[in-house]
Amino acid sequence: MKATSTSKVNSAIALLKLGHSSPDISSKLGLSHATVSRIHQKHCPEVPKLTAGRPKKLSENDLRYAARLVTSGKVDNAVQVTKALSNLTNQSLSAQTVRNHLKGHGLKARVKKKRPLLSAKHKKARLDYAIAHLHDTVEDHKRVIWSDETKINRLGSDGRQYVWVDPRMGFTEREATGTLKFGGGSLMFWGCMTYDGVGYGCRIEGKMDADLYCSILEDQLQNTLEYYGKEPGDVVFQQDNDPKHTSKKAKNWFAEHDIDVMPWPAQSPDINPIEHLWEHLKRKLAAYEEPPKGMEELWERVEKEWNAIPREVCQNLIESMPRRIEAVYKAKGGYTKY
Repeated sequence: MKATSTSKVNSAIALLKLGHSSPDISSKLGLSHATVSRIHQKHCPEVPKLTAGRPKKLSENDLRYAARLVTSGKVDNAVQVTKALSNLTNQSLSAQTVRNHLKGHGLKARVKKKRPLLSAKHKKARLDYAIAHLHDTVEDHKRVIWSDETKINRLGSDGRQYVWVDPRMGFTEREATGTLKFGGGSLMFWGCMTYDGVGYGCRIEGKMDADLYCSILEDQLQNTLEYYGKEPGDVVFQQDNDPKHTSKKAKNWFAEHDIDVMPWPAQSPDINPIEHLWEHLKRKLAAYEEPPKGMEELWERVEKEWNAIPREVCQNLIESMPRRIEAVYKAKGGYTKY
């Protein structure tokens, strides 16, 4: 067998290190595939062999650039990344190709969560709250009575429902939740939560105003304090900044009953652990096999499931407060995962 010249061997090594394929080197240097393979194995085995198939449209530099666009927040979705890469590389790219590459870099697409719109003023107030409570302990948060209102639909869940299916069977009724354009109905529920468990809750009849709110405080909040054997000086009451909560009548009620109200930043449901208590309640309601036949049956279910919530659920949520506050602090008053 005729020996390969040193110059061709060196040229083959250089081309291999530059990433050229074996067929390309064979064509350029007039060597057989077997010869190129032997040179590869003997002189530069550390150079990975190129896999067969169509060459990649995007280089590693292109992919790193795409990942930086996403992680820096300059773009949100694969379509925007595709446009940026197409302008950079001057070649046509599909969004699916970009999605595949982003997944290969460990990135995942997620549905954007709806959050209250935060202005600069809101962020500052949230950050100020976080700074003021950054060093609060779980013991501090145990004193708080958390409160809020929520809407509960008669038909359908307020959140996502999941079902396991066999995709080979096609779409089945199990994958659908029936809704009505009219007549489904919903009710409003006010409730509060303590570290010892849920407090008294009530169905809100009609429009909530300052008078009705003070009536709820007189009944449900007072009954909650009495049930758990707490004095007004033992607790701090939390509420959001709805006008009926901050009305003159409500302020006078709290002053007359010597109950301290926690200053609360607007647009901050993520800090309030009772928001996750609503999710727990609605999951329990969604677990019923048949929807309630009317609003009275819905209310019966709400009362039953509310009163059945274990105290451990409330405790776990309240014990998350230091983490919630730290998340707001790290986000400089911006959005958190909660």
